[in-house]
Amino acid sequence: MTTEKRVAVLDDYQGVALTSADWSVLDDRVSVDVWREHVSDEDQLVQALQDYEILVVMRERTPFPRSVIERLPNLELIVTTGPFNAAIDLAAAGDCGVHVCGTGATLPPTYELTWALILACVKQIPQSDRNVRAGGWQTRLGGDLDGARLGVLGLGRYGSHVARIGKAFNMDVVAWSQNLTEQQCREAGVGHVSKDELLTTSDVVTVHLVLSDRTRGLLDEAELASMKPTAYLINTSRGPIVDEDALARALAAGTIAGAGLDAFSVEPLPSDSPFLGLDNLIISPHMGYVTANTYEIFYRDAVSDIEGFLDGKIIRPAIAYP
Repeated sequence: MTTEKRVAVLDDYQGVALTSADWSVLDDRVSVDVWREHVSDEDQLVQALQDYEILVVMRERTPFPRSVIERLPNLELIVTTGPFNAAIDLAAAGDCGVHVCGTGATLPPTYELTWALILACVKQIPQSDRNVRAGGWQTRLGGDLDGARLGVLGLGRYGSHVARIGKAFNMDVVAWSQNLTEQQCREAGVGHVSKDELLTTSDVVTVHLVLSDRTRGLLDEAELASMKPTAYLINTSRGPIVDEDALARALAAGTIAGAGLDAFSVEPLPSDSPFLGLDNLIISPHMGYVTANTYEIFYRDAVSDIEGFLDGKIIRPAIAYP
């Protein structure tokens, strides 16, 4: 009779989980199955995971609410990449005797992608690329960052880095969040303004807030309508912070000049999403953290978490979502 634990690695879209870390330390102790396709149906997910004791999940790609965890009687350990995961019900896991561990993470990739999207939007890079490939040449005018206003919603770990780079582009950087103080802005060298002023005066608005009941739907139809018609909206945080239906309508009507999005309410993005038909929208598939260095940390620590668990130790217990 085998004593191996069964491990399922979920949502490995690129098929790199097993090459991003040395899994050989778990040889003869576990058998590993890698799932590249996302399973969105809860009943199908529960059925597929019945025989697994250990799950390795990538960020918030697959939710694990109480209704899923309670139907997985063999489950003993969930390892999430990153130190926390809003899609895992930690209380339910505890009630069911399931340990939840996290991993380390890096900071830079998301704010780097934020600037990739800002530059792509303002300089019209994807549209110009398509035009040149279709036989065109200089069919669009790019915008300017020098002297333009950058409005940063949330001046935390990511927003502060984005703001610093904006200053390097000689932009007028202002910030707002519900608990942000004038002193914090002064220390960061940026202006402290109201949300209304930020939206109505900024040439680029970029979102760096944690998703919560207070921030869900923070930018709705009225907020988007208050933005300058020449402005761009960038969201590399969480999709539900912006009313996506309202944003699609605003982009289609030209209420704002364009947007760059890396996060969506439903992921992967459905094939019938209205976003897919908009020429003034740049879409990236939630890849702010999807880099080789980050994945090496994620999967290396996931292997370490599993090894520790098999040895009777919990190395990196996951922390509650901030």
